[in-house]
Formats: sequence, structure tokens, C-alpha cells
Amino acid sequence: MATKPSIVFVHGLWADGSCFSKLIAPLQAEGYECIASQHSLNTTAEDVAVTKITIGRVSSPVILVGHSYGGSVITGAGTDDRVVGLVYICALAPDADETSQTQQSKFPKTDVFSHIEVVDGRIWLRPEGTKYFCGDLSEQEQKLVWATQGAPKPDLFEAKVGGTAWKSKPSWYIVATKDRTVQPELERFVAKRMGATTYEVDSSHVPMLSNPSLVIDVIRTAASAVQGRSTAA
Repeated sequence: MATKPSIVFVHGLWADGSCFSKLIAPLQAEGYECIASQHSLNTTAEDVAVTKITIGRVSSPVILVGHSYGGSVITGAGTDDRVVGLVYICALAPDADETSQTQQSKFPKTDVFSHIEVVDGRIWLRPEGTKYFCGDLSEQEQKLVWATQGAPKPDLFEAKVGGTAWKSKPSWYIVATKDRTVQPELERFVAKRMGATTYEVDSSHVPMLSNPSLVIDVIRTAASAVQGRSTAA
């Protein structure tokens, strides 16, 4: 019987690896080896490097699951030979000549960016900003998201990611139709450009928290599609 792929989760801004908690436990129960990469959000190169190190902590070929800015990270890290598939959740996916910032600048600015502040060299989500980031969660969950946010350096989005994994690896993409952090039209554009198997969900920017069953189903679909595929390593 073919070995199940491992799942490596890659978080975005104003988050840490705990944002995938509703996915990890069920997938572990099904026999998937799972781990979440934890990023400093200092530089894209560092976040890509940490993701590649995290890939080394699991034992079978890897599906990378990237949320938001984490999509930029898996676009760079996913060129690693150990990676056999990519799942993007409301995510950026720059081409070789793009950065996270230039990709977003082609679309209207979303509501969340009126509810951030730069303090001590970091971009923080204000408490009321959770309405635009994860507004379909309960008030208690929104407070938890705010309390566990990872605050990036202001120039994080200015760097190229160092690879375009979606050009050579199969991909799956979840579009959130009520996203107020990344434009849904941007999500549809990058999903179409990469030729991803695409799903749409009536969700805020965090369907892994508000619609975890759908996200788990997409990851299962990706895992089934690549199961048994060998890597070049």
C-alpha cells in the first residue's frame, strides 16, 4: 500500500501555526504525518528556508498547504524535490517577476488594510481588524486570532520568493468569496493561472477555521492524487 504523503502547513500574516489546528488533529487521526512551519515574518527568504527545514522533519513526500502570504512561501519552498503537491488557501502565488506586494497591487486594496498599524517596526492587526480578517468566526475565536497574531516587518512583501513551484507541481486552490483581506478576484486569477483544481467557499479569509471540513476534503483530494508519487530526492 502506498505511503500517505505528509502535510506541511505554512501560515501567513497575523497568524501562527495554530491557525491550522482544526485541520491537523483530524488528518493525524487518518494517519497523515502533519507539521506546521513557524515563521518569524522577518524576510521571505528566511520564511522559505524555515519551511524547507520543516519539510525535513517529516518522513514521506510532502504536500505544502499555504494560507495567504503562506502561498508566496510555498511557491518558493515548493520547488524542493521532496514536495509533490501544493494546496493554496486564499493565498498569494507570485510568478518569478512578481513579489507578494506587486501581485496584490494589481487589485483593489481590501478592507483589512484600514485596520492595521505599524508599531516598533512591525505591522499589527488592530482588534477591530478581525472583523475584516476572520469576521465569520465567533467573537471568542476572533479574539484568539488577534491574540496569536504574527506581526510582519513592513518590507516583508517586497521580496521575490525564489521559485515558482506551481509551474511544475500539481496544485489545488480554495477561493473565499467573502474574503476582505485578499481580493477574491486575485484568488481566482492566480488559481486559473496556475491551472489549479479550484474550489470556492462562502467564507472569510480563514476557511481553515470557519469551514475546516471543506479544507480537509481538499487536502484529502490532493493527497489521493499524489499518493505513491516518488520524489526526485
